[in-house]
Parts: sequence; structure tokens; C-alpha cells
Amino acid sequence: MTLSSKRDHPKRNVQLNADPYVLDATLDRFHRNNIIFNRIHWDTSWEGYKQHYDETLSTILAEAQPGYSRIDYALAYASWIVHDAFPGGFAWEQIPLQRTPAASTGFDWTKTTHMIHDPAEMSAHIKQAAQLVGASMTGICRLDQNWLYAGVQVPDDIQNVIVIAVEMNADGIAASPAVPAAAATGVGYSKMAFILAILGEFIRNLGYKALQCGNDTALSIPLAIDAGLGELGRNGLLITPQFGSRVRLCKILTNLPLELDQPISFGVKEFCTSCKLCAKHCENDAISMNDEPNFTTTCTSNNPGVQKWYVNAEKCYLYWCQNSIDCSTCIKVCPYTPQPR
Repeated sequence: MTLSSKRDHPKRNVQLNADPYVLDATLDRFHRNNIIFNRIHWDTSWEGYKQHYDETLSTILAEAQPGYSRIDYALAYASWIVHDAFPGGFAWEQIPLQRTPAASTGFDWTKTTHMIHDPAEMSAHIKQAAQLVGASMTGICRLDQNWLYAGVQVPDDIQNVIVIAVEMNADGIAASPAVPAAAATGVGYSKMAFILAILGEFIRNLGYKALQCGNDTALSIPLAIDAGLGELGRNGLLITPQFGSRVRLCKILTNLPLELDQPISFGVKEFCTSCKLCAKHCENDAISMNDEPNFTTTCTSNNPGVQKWYVNAEKCYLYWCQNSIDCSTCIKVCPYTPQPR
């Protein structure tokens, strides 16, 4: 019996949701310095300062535990190669390519704009293109400036966001906290770079701006909620109707005229109130056991002002250091996450 089969799977009756989250006056744009991976380098006040989760790699390999072999780690590290080494993945400008209209045609992508008469039709083209290149889900929302990182400036005409969810491999995530789960995560990020590169160039070839983003520039989860891809779960992650939290998120900020999607509701908050499986199985007690969400943060890497179950990112990262690799157990055990077949 898998962990998530210990209770009935939640119903997924999807409805539009006009009020996807509750905010208060303390909400402010989150500063990137407070992301847990950045605090490693500057925040001397916490235990994780200068700790890198791969420091124990040699020790872990010597122990030769199942799921932590040299082969497992080799694949996990390789899985990030497109994300880390492909310059087109997160570009904000046109990339010089060999396959462009010849000068003799008199046509120049950069000096012409395709007129959009029907934003709904253009949105359909974007979603078809995204699916073609590997997106599992695509939604579109207005850019809410609250979700830009503090200090980030984008051109004034950038008003829309295309948010993309990429499904991660089910067998890999089911192995968490062992290393195959990290390979599934890395492949998800590499797929993000591939999808963003093609979709961004598609938009620029129409004469519009495309700012390709992974975890940078803006918060992905609230934008994904605004774009109708899912709801926020107790585990601090987006929960989608199709894949649960077994997705990675990326986005393109653009001035392309598009029809917007609407936030959805399918009972995640109500289900998470009583389920608590992610909190019970969290490897380092980083997920709240409170019955109801609230405005109380747990560490510097939380952004105040949103009513939710705040996850203690410090505890989460310290377990990564102990595990010598990242962890996806809260995704694995969630009843919304489809199990491997």
C-alpha cells in the first residue's frame, strides 16, 4: 500500500474561484535575498549558513544505501544539464539563430509586429504551442506586481504572464527521499528551459516581448494560482487537479495580447485542513500541523501577508543537507498526487 492510498483520494470538482487567497496589509514584495538558497551565503544567524547539501556526498556514497548509489547521483546531477547549461532557456532577448529569414527576403522578425485581433485565439495558439513542446498545463493571468521580487523592474507594457506546469516523473518522485526523486526534479527543470526557449522565441518572432523565468523574477506559485492551474496546499506547493504537486513551474512575462484564465477551486484548502499526510511524513517536521491556515510565519524565508500554512524552509533545507540531495516526500505522499502505474 502506498502512503497516499491510506485515505480516499480527494474529489476534483473544479470550479472558478474569484478569491484564490486571503491577503492582509502586511503583504510586501518578497526579497530574493531571503530565499533559503541565498541565505546560505549571507545569513549568519541560522544553522544553515555556509552549509551546502552536497557536502556529505562522499560519506553517503561510501554507505552504499539503496537509492543513493553512484549511478543514482550521476543521473541526478546530469538531469540538470539543460537547465544549467542552455543559454536560451531563460533569455529575455532574441537569440541569434541560423534558421532565420534570409536577408534577401526583406523580412525581419525584429522590425515587424503581427497584429493580434483576437486575444482568445492567440491564447489558444500559445497553449497549443506549449503543449507541442512539452508543457503539461498552461494558464494565463494578469501580472500582479505583488508577486514580482522586490527590486525587480519589468517594462511597463509587460502585463500578462503565461504560466507553465511540467509534470515530473511519477516513479522518480515515488522514490523520495532517495536520489531518483532528485533526478525527476532536475529533468523537470531541464524541460522548463527547453519549453521556455521555444515558446519565448515563438512570441518574439511575432514581434512581442518575452521574459522567460524559472524561479527567478517573480513568485511562481501565486501566478500559477492566478492563471487557474491549481490551489495552494498545506505543503506550500501548488496542487493541480491533474498531477497534484508533482509539477515544476515556469513562466513567461509578455506584452502579447492574450485572453486571461481564472483561478479555480476544487476543495484543496478544505481537504488539507484534515488530511495532514504531508506534515505527518515530512522528513524534518517542516510542515505545519495546524488545523487552519493563518498569517504566522515560521522563518525569514517566509513572505508575510498571506493566509496559509507556512512551511519552515530552514528545517526543510537542513534535511536536504542531512540527505545530501533534495527531497520530495511531501509531494509523494499527497493524495492529490497520482501514483505510478
